[in-house]
Amino acid sequence: MSVGPCDSGTLLPVDLAIGHLLERAPRPPQLHCLALEQALGRVLGTDVHAPRALPGWDNSAMDGYALRAADLPAAGGCLVLAGRVAAGQAATTALLAGQAVRIFTGAPLPPGADTVVPQELCRVEGQQLWLPAVSVGQHVRKAGEEVREGHLLLPAGKRLRAQELGLLAACGVSWVEVYRPLRVGLLSSGDELREPGQPLAPGQIYNSNRYCLSALLQGWGVEVHDYGAMADELQASKQTLHLAAQECDLLLSSGGVSVGEEDHLKQAIRELGQVDFWRLAIQPGKPLAFGTVAGKPWLGLPGNPAAALITALVVLRPFLLRSQGLRDVVPQPVALPAGFDWPQANRRRQYLRARLVPGDNGQCRVQLHPQQSSAMLSAACWADGLALVECQQQLRQDDPVQFLSFAELMQ
Repeated sequence: MSVGPCDSGTLLPVDLAIGHLLERAPRPPQLHCLALEQALGRVLGTDVHAPRALPGWDNSAMDGYALRAADLPAAGGCLVLAGRVAAGQAATTALLAGQAVRIFTGAPLPPGADTVVPQELCRVEGQQLWLPAVSVGQHVRKAGEEVREGHLLLPAGKRLRAQELGLLAACGVSWVEVYRPLRVGLLSSGDELREPGQPLAPGQIYNSNRYCLSALLQGWGVEVHDYGAMADELQASKQTLHLAAQECDLLLSSGGVSVGEEDHLKQAIRELGQVDFWRLAIQPGKPLAFGTVAGKPWLGLPGNPAAALITALVVLRPFLLRSQGLRDVVPQPVALPAGFDWPQANRRRQYLRARLVPGDNGQCRVQLHPQQSSAMLSAACWADGLALVECQQQLRQDDPVQFLSFAELMQ
């Protein structure tokens, strides 16, 4: 994403903030070995090279008949049916001139064979097999076609999904070196916060950020250490922060980074470490801070629930993924037609709760939820993702707008 023409002033453009965070991301945690069945979602700490070729031999891509293409007339014809090779069997007997063999998907080609014809195109007449015209090499998976022995199979910094685990298993890899999960200390700030199920006194609210952020962190593969809500009191905040810094690799808080006089979090951070910045050119979510606590990175999100969610998805996520050893961490939005007008330019980049709806021509258009408040999560529940409107940008219906999918941001 490019840096928009923001009036930076005291506001830091979003992309510069992300770049600043990525430069200061801590080294990934220590490496350890895991069995393949335990490695889902973990990040490779070392390159993995293929211990064997894949496929290990020439084999059939389908059920049919294997032959030597040069033995068949150009218009097709008959060959002698001389046996069968099933998957799991060794094909040791060489194919003689004028012969074909029955073969099944994945079975090795017998020596001399170079082509496979699908069974539905052939006709068996006693010991004779009629075949249509063929092209040499058709329906054959060549040895090493997918991966050559010794070549890079997966690079360090790759998160292991189902498909990566399958590829490793196909090459016979049973153990991998991965980073241990990042330990993230999660804190909330505010005397007004209560847990769901507790009674509320006047002025009190339920701590939705605790549950929303914890769920995001778990989806990003980190180990969450929940320290609950800190009271708006300097000494108590310092004690909780110091404990979290001793036990975790990184600290994350929500609330307490605005300009309110009762927000003691920033002062506690300053006395234990430092605060580097806390005003971004993003909406929602301008009050966002980064610094250190007792030598551990700390990132402070705003307290409003939608603002906390969006700044976590946009700013926190790349930082956390890089801190876990991942290399590609910044998502790439896709440009789609806007299904809305945006006549009012803004000095901050907008992240608007939106979803995709089919247009008259079948192409999806980006539709906005009518409520974009930084305090409301209901619009995010309705949405598929976020529409990006750059600083000072105006849009009309069908203008291209950048869209980020929640499906990508939440993993």
